[in-house]
Amino acid sequence: MENFEQHEIDSIIDPIIDDYNKERPIDSMCVFHQPDQQAIKDIINKLLRVFYPGYHRDKVYKFYNVRNNLSVLIEDIMYNLQKQVSIALHNRDEYCDCTREETTDKEAYLITKKFFTKIPKIREYLNSDLEAAFEGDPAANSIDEIVLCYPGLLATTINRIAHELFLLDVPLIPRMMTEYAHSMTGVDLHPGATIGKYFFIDHATGIVVGSTTIIGDHVKVYQGVTLGALSTRKGQLLHGVKRHPTIENNVTIYAGASVLGGETVIGEGSVIGSNAFITSSVAPGSRISVQNQKLQKMPGEDKIEKTSFDDNEDTWFYVI
Repeated sequence: MENFEQHEIDSIIDPIIDDYNKERPIDSMCVFHQPDQQAIKDIINKLLRVFYPGYHRDKVYKFYNVRNNLSVLIEDIMYNLQKQVSIALHNRDEYCDCTREETTDKEAYLITKKFFTKIPKIREYLNSDLEAAFEGDPAANSIDEIVLCYPGLLATTINRIAHELFLLDVPLIPRMMTEYAHSMTGVDLHPGATIGKYFFIDHATGIVVGSTTIIGDHVKVYQGVTLGALSTRKGQLLHGVKRHPTIENNVTIYAGASVLGGETVIGEGSVIGSNAFITSSVAPGSRISVQNQKLQKMPGEDKIEKTSFDDNEDTWFYVI
């Protein structure tokens, strides 16, 4: 194999360096204010051991003393989370020009401490999610199966972690966490979304929940559901505006349904059928389904039969 000559390499590098000098967003060389992606992933995986101690524990040692083991683990997570939060804080307006690291370190310390006081609350919500999954899925054989196998629970767990950091106004890190979950599960839950207790994602994959979505208690969604915005054409002018729907308590949304718009409210106890497209509010207790479609049967090239379902028949189509 022939080696490249230095002048050949230079001929490649020179145009790239020139391109870097155009001062566009893509040309930024500021790497000091970016949290480390691998460190964030490590923090998540260690937090899973805190939230589910019997499922995600480090199996290289035995649980001789739960308190001592937890103390070491918490200290490790707090140190690394504080470090990453301190870096991320430079992306907040009041710290963007800050040159004193002790200033952001102090704020990161306070944020990290506040976050860890939320752990019992997060675990309370996660336990309700576990109960909702077990009660809501006849295919579930045990709680163990749900914790170890269900991508929906994993995505929800990471979202609940990220949401608390989002509420503490931590830049970048909450979104990095939920996008890590997105890459593993196919579930895109924005950390800004407010999600109540007993939330169950069945089958997961392809679910999108926007940043200003509000979800009540005992809500169940299936694969391919979108809780999104009607339009994003105004771009950053819509930043912080309520663009995504509100889902009240005890609502079920079946596969492929889209519920869009910040003023859209799905009333308590409603059921949204598969593939429904909803852009306006639905009264409590409603049952929404797509109008039954006609099927074309083609047994042979010269014969086409059209069959329609009875419009009065309450027909549902849902495929696992």
